[in-house]
Amino acid sequence: MNPVLELVEMPNGEICLRRPGEGEPLVCIRFSDESSNYLGGSRIEVARAMIQAGMEAAENVVEGEQVGSEEFTTVSQTVH
Repeated sequence: MNPVLELVEMPNGEICLRRPGEGEPLVCIRFSDESSNYLGGSRIEVARAMIQAGMEAAENVVEGEQVGSEEFTTVSQTVH
């Protein structure tokens, strides 16, 4: 049985995945103003697809499969 999760829009505009009734979200997505304007009313659907793709990628990593990492460059930044 899969745990029940909910996708909610937070007061600050972030779209977060969390367990119902629990405080801290598991993951949040924040769209820039430019992206929000472009997506319009589709923000939740796009966030849902992004989170679903991330969860599938995480499953593949746990199972030891390669996850399309050749498509992106990872940049590490420290903000002071």
